[in-house]
Amino acid sequence: MFVILVYDFGEKRVGRALKTCRKYLTWVQNSVFEGDISMANLKKLKCQLSDIMVSSEDSVIIYTFKSTKYSNREVLGVSKNQQDIFL
Repeated sequence: MFVILVYDFGEKRVGRALKTCRKYLTWVQNSVFEGDISMANLKKLKCQLSDIMVSSEDSVIIYTFKSTKYSNREVLGVSKNQQDIFL
């Protein structure tokens, strides 16, 4: 499945959240990640983020898509993380 994950963590925890998300998804912009992920890895990611976050201060929003068939990605301005394909 394809996901877009957005988080807002406190200053003391944001670095750990960034490092955790980078294990599973592609960083595209500050606090924004996207990519294909299995259901099992998404569950692991959610658990790891839950362990880091303070639920009364931090938040995570995850958009899930079964496929990217009907989506279009357009970047205006600087692309923070180029997704080049090397063969």
